[in-house]
Amino acid sequence: MKETLDHLAGDWKIYQLKGGHRFSADDLLTAWTAARVCPGATRILDLGCGLGSVGLLALWRLPQARLTGVEVQSISLQLAHKTLAHNHLQQRVELLHQDLRQPIAAGRFPLITGSPPYFPLGKATVSPHPQRAAARCELHGDVFDYCRVAALHLGEEGRFVFVHAAADPRPAQAIERTGLALLACQPVHFRAQLPPTVSLYTCAWKGQRQDPAPFVIRDESGLWTEEYLEMRRQMGTHGLVNPSRD
Repeated sequence: MKETLDHLAGDWKIYQLKGGHRFSADDLLTAWTAARVCPGATRILDLGCGLGSVGLLALWRLPQARLTGVEVQSISLQLAHKTLAHNHLQQRVELLHQDLRQPIAAGRFPLITGSPPYFPLGKATVSPHPQRAAARCELHGDVFDYCRVAALHLGEEGRFVFVHAAADPRPAQAIERTGLALLACQPVHFRAQLPPTVSLYTCAWKGQRQDPAPFVIRDESGLWTEEYLEMRRQMGTHGLVNPSRD
């Protein structure tokens, strides 16, 4: 399958499969949120890291940090290793090839990120492409697994940030089951007039919940909002200043 080498952040690039799973605005927003809620983090654990996009974006924003990524799929891990080599990041990143539901020998972290698949088996069509299938459907764990593992590795003052489908009640249930506290839930509207597509969750061991205003990517006319453009500037992304309506 054909690989592409695409812009990630700053002068960093990422290897992806042309017809496979590719990083998205969900990943960018998750990393941006993580860096904001834990700006002093020196270690990051990215669960189900896939291509490495969430963890690497957070790493770019936190230049003092080191990253540990956990990924079960060989094809994604191979691409992630190529990305590390291209960007000369091998000294800052460790990739563990394993199912995140198995014991992880990595200690505790001040910052943990994750992008669990959104769909239970039987609730969505499973892609014939194994990489895309596992990114979309819960073949290697669900949000309950991600929250459970995050709780095992989250430091006393740490933060766990993840993204999930906005209409799904399970993230709140999974957080409560682990004993973590939900500090913030931020819905993300991909278009101003449409319901939120995903929500960004921030968790800790303690603290009061304060939900930020919903994040809007495109306004009613289909153009990127100023808040989305500002987030992209902060995260070192580039491209069209504001794409045409689609």
